[in-house]
Amino acid sequence: MRLPLLALALVAALTACDTAPVHRAVDPAVYSMALAAPSRFEKDRARDADRIPDQVFRFFGIAPGMQVLDVMTGGGYMAEYASWLVGPNGGVTAYNPPSFERYGKDELAARYAGDRLANVTRLVAPLPEFAVPAASFDAALLVQNYHDVYWVEPGFWPKVDGPQLLATIQAALKPGGVLGVVDHHAALGSGTRAAQTLHRIEQAALIADLTAAGFVLEAESPLLANPADDRLKSVFDPAIRGKTDQMVLRFRKPAR
Repeated sequence: MRLPLLALALVAALTACDTAPVHRAVDPAVYSMALAAPSRFEKDRARDADRIPDQVFRFFGIAPGMQVLDVMTGGGYMAEYASWLVGPNGGVTAYNPPSFERYGKDELAARYAGDRLANVTRLVAPLPEFAVPAASFDAALLVQNYHDVYWVEPGFWPKVDGPQLLATIQAALKPGGVLGVVDHHAALGSGTRAAQTLHRIEQAALIADLTAAGFVLEAESPLLANPADDRLKSVFDPAIRGKTDQMVLRFRKPAR
């Protein structure tokens, strides 16, 4: 049993159905208990202060018993937290394109060794299309990676069809399902241009893309705001890495 009984007691109210659960109040203890799972890696715990997944997931409304799709999961930090949070009656599909899988191979090998996250299904397939059952997820995540739709690196990262990617995510979500987005702010007026050089995107441009794809912006949070970030440095610059000014947005697929 991975989570204490308090978390598991909430599962019955959040079991899978044809329509995703609407955003609802959940005992905040389940988020801190997932953070405190004893077999989480110390490397992950060291990231928690900057990434505060317990607060971010609470804002998104992701809770025990849900089915979650982590899109472009990278090394799997968020997928692991989601695994502990949704518990044995929930599940996580951790999707990576092949280039991300190769880049994070050592971290991923350790994370999934010995089937240590039994409720996580790994999926590797090229962007923008990946095969998952339609209307099967309560929530999806795009964490620190939507800007990559506008990034190209020959031999590693081809041009991505952003509208097709968003259509695939929307099809995977149940009606009423949530799409949680975290990304690095770019300077006002820069649109998508900073994605290629700084790995950032202007919030207005991101919202326009997701709105055009049929998602509804439900709420935004200052949880990962950092006014000290001038938004002009690469997110990999040692002066700002891990401390960038980030948007936290909750979108929803319309229920009808």
